[in-house]
Amino acid sequence: MTGPYVMDVTESFRSWPEPQFSYRRPLAVVLIPGAFLFFLAEAVVDAFRLHSGWVSAGVVICVVVYAATYLFAIWQGLRVSRVSRVLLVLVLTVCPVAIASMMNASDLTYLTYAIVTALLLLPPVAGTVYGVAATLAELMATNIAHGAPDWRGGLVLIVMTVAMLSVRGFARQTDELALAREEIKMLAVAEERARVARDLHDVLGHSLTTITVKAGLTRRILESSGDVERALEQVHDVERLSRLALTEIRATVSGYRKVSLPAEIAGAKAALTAAGISAELPQAVDDVPGELQEPFGYVLREGVTNVIRHSGASRCWIRLGQSWIEITDNGTSKSTVDSGNGLSGLRERLAKVGGRLTAARGGEGGFVLRAEVSAS
Repeated sequence: MTGPYVMDVTESFRSWPEPQFSYRRPLAVVLIPGAFLFFLAEAVVDAFRLHSGWVSAGVVICVVVYAATYLFAIWQGLRVSRVSRVLLVLVLTVCPVAIASMMNASDLTYLTYAIVTALLLLPPVAGTVYGVAATLAELMATNIAHGAPDWRGGLVLIVMTVAMLSVRGFARQTDELALAREEIKMLAVAEERARVARDLHDVLGHSLTTITVKAGLTRRILESSGDVERALEQVHDVERLSRLALTEIRATVSGYRKVSLPAEIAGAKAALTAAGISAELPQAVDDVPGELQEPFGYVLREGVTNVIRHSGASRCWIRLGQSWIEITDNGTSKSTVDSGNGLSGLRERLAKVGGRLTAARGGEGGFVLRAEVSAS
C-alpha cells in the first residue's frame, strides 16, 4: 500500500519528537481520564451474567490489565521511549480484542481507551489513522458476527477519535503558551540585565572620566602654583561628581534614571573645560522632540567621554538638530574606530526610536560621531 497518505504517516514517525514533557497537574492527568474506566465494569458484569468459568476469569484479567495499562500510559506514557509507547498501544489493542472474541463483537467499542492512548502517545497522523482503523474494524466485526454493522459503537469510536484529536491540539497549544511565557520571562530578565549593564557603562564611564580629569587638574594646580583655593574648588567638584555618580547608579539599578539633554550639555561643557578642550555647544534643545532628548543625551555623554579619554583633541564641536546630533573633534589619535560596549549600547538605544549611529574619522583628522533618526 503506497500513496500520499502512507507517506504522511511515515513522515509523521520520522519527525516524532523524543519525550520531553513534565506534568504540572498530575492528579488531573490520571483522575479525569481514569474516571471513565467505570464503563469497563459493564464487561465484567456481562461476563459473570452470561458466561462462567474461564470466560469470566479471562474477561476480568483482560479488564484489569487494560485499565492498569491505560492508567500507566496516561501517567507515564509521554516519558517513555518510542518503542515503549508503541508496545503500550499494542497491549491496549489486544485487551479489547480479546474481550470481544470471548463475548461479543460489539465489545470492540472498548477500543475507545486504546484510541485515547494512541492519539496521546503516537504522532498525530498515526493516532488518527489508528482511530479510523479501529472504527472500521468494529464495524466490520459486528457486520460479520450479527449481519449488520454496529453503527452506534462505530459512532462512539469516531467521535472519540475526533474529540481526542481536538483535545490533543488544545493541550499542545497550552504547552506552547506555557513555554512562550517562560521564554518571555527569560527575555525580560536578559533585557533588564542588558539595560543595567548599558546604563552602568554610560554612567560610570562618563562620571569616572570626569572625576579623573578633575583629579588630574587638581594635582597639576598644586604642583605648579600651589593655588589651594582653586585646588579646593576642583576637589569639591570631584566630591559632587562622586555623589552624583552614586545617585545615578542607584537610579539605574532601580530603573528610575532619566537622562536630561540640557543637563548633559552642561556636564559636557564642564568636563571638556576641565580636560583643557575648547568646546562649541548648542545653546538650546527646544527643537529636539521629547522622545529623542534622552537617547541624544546618551549619545552626547558617550561621545564627550570618548573625546576626553581617547582623542587627544584640543577642540570639540557638538551640533544638534531636530532629528540628529553630531560630536566632532580635531584629535590626533591613531586608534581605530571602536565598536565596543559604549557604541553598541548607543546603537541599541537608537534602534528603539528608529535611529542609527555612525562613527568614523573626520576629513581633517579626529572623529565624527553622529546619531540620526529618520523622520516618520
